[in-house]
Amino acid sequence: MNATLACVLALAAGTYVFRLAGPVLHGRVELPARVQELLATAATVLLVALLATGALTEGQDFAGWARPAGVLAGGLLAWRRAPFVVVVVGAAATAGLLRLLGVE
Repeated sequence: MNATLACVLALAAGTYVFRLAGPVLHGRVELPARVQELLATAATVLLVALLATGALTEGQDFAGWARPAGVLAGGLLAWRRAPFVVVVVGAAATAGLLRLLGVE
């Protein structure tokens, strides 16, 4: 067995054990309310950071103004509870129209 296969099997086993830990420890470990609140906040912060890096950067450079404007338009439509298809098409149309007008 080569080293690559051993690494893949070790990672697969670790992933399985990590996923199994949730259901096994569900009733046994009690987290304080403050920790649960911080975990919920941390998840939100991570999602916003992922959105920001995806919307504002391309490689190591600024993505231009059209992409963040499209993301903003999609966010506004989602906030107004528009259907998902309308959110996606609205965001794409906003970015596309700005690029058509020469705004990068």
